[in-house]
Amino acid sequence: MIKTDILIIGAGPTGLFTVFEAGLLKLKTHLIDALPQPGGQCSEIYPKKPIYDIPAYPEILAGDLVDRLMEQIKPFEPGFTLGERAETLEKQEDGSFIVTTNKGTQHHAPVVVIAGGLGSFEPRKPLISNIAKYEDKGVVYMIKDPEVYRDKKVVIAGGGDSALDWAIYLADIASEVALVHRRNEFRGALDSVEKASELAKLGKIQLYTEAEVKEIHGENELKAVVIKHNDEAKGQTYVETDYFIPLFGLSPKLGPIGNWGLEIQKNAIKVNNAKDYQTNIPGVFAIGDVNTYEGKLKLILSGFHEAAVMCQYAYQIINPDKRFVMKYTTVGGVQGFDGSKKEAKKEVVQSIV
Repeated sequence: MIKTDILIIGAGPTGLFTVFEAGLLKLKTHLIDALPQPGGQCSEIYPKKPIYDIPAYPEILAGDLVDRLMEQIKPFEPGFTLGERAETLEKQEDGSFIVTTNKGTQHHAPVVVIAGGLGSFEPRKPLISNIAKYEDKGVVYMIKDPEVYRDKKVVIAGGGDSALDWAIYLADIASEVALVHRRNEFRGALDSVEKASELAKLGKIQLYTEAEVKEIHGENELKAVVIKHNDEAKGQTYVETDYFIPLFGLSPKLGPIGNWGLEIQKNAIKVNNAKDYQTNIPGVFAIGDVNTYEGKLKLILSGFHEAAVMCQYAYQIINPDKRFVMKYTTVGGVQGFDGSKKEAKKEVVQSIV
């Protein structure tokens, strides 16, 4: 059985940063994730997608963010159970918990933190009768490596940030990029909408608004799509393409966690944000996109903040007889479990005789 101070379910950015915040408090951590590598969606779905709202980084690729977090937490030597899904939560007589995975691996900890992002998820697929036939044969729902599309023809469908961002990004990689949206207005950031519009004027993106992809054609692999316009006078447009990428978002599911007796609200875990992000089960916390409370913002930086606050209260549960006095890392430095030490250089004050 694996024993630790804080058991973290979910190894995405929020879960990884929790390791750092816990490490500052001298608390050991272990992470469980169903994916085969740390990083969550940032590693599995869009490692090459740029992120713009991480403090101090005007732009950073999702995969690079994960690499930096892994480097940051290395001195605190976290444990990992990867490729396994947390299945059951059993509270013990002393208030601690045993979490067992789908492969039977047991973990014991006084504090459990659910940082599972959106939980388990699957892409929302367009209603096209034969779409399953072309999955992995030209139809893909997640872009992992943009280089796959170099000098290829690509049709993207969707009206949110993901569709806009990837259309913009692939405009300099693919030979042709078409963006199809059933409305005239996009739901993405204004800056992205303006960039896509400008690229359309330059002929680098073909925009089809008030239209939808309704048919897919090809024998053994995708060869073309048929775009149906809302305006009947325009009829349909036949577009040859190598890839069709519908980006309609993900359908989140809590999975087995939803059966743990937690208070669920709109497929998210309700927490006490006025204090510590604890759930209705004492000792079980939820941070990041998986939780909900009034005023919740589903941002990575929000998850980082929640992790820092949560760890302070987790310390009190684990060490009820001790009082922790927080010190800024600029004052106390960072002491890793591996013996490493980072601290600011001390100023030397020399008196003048």
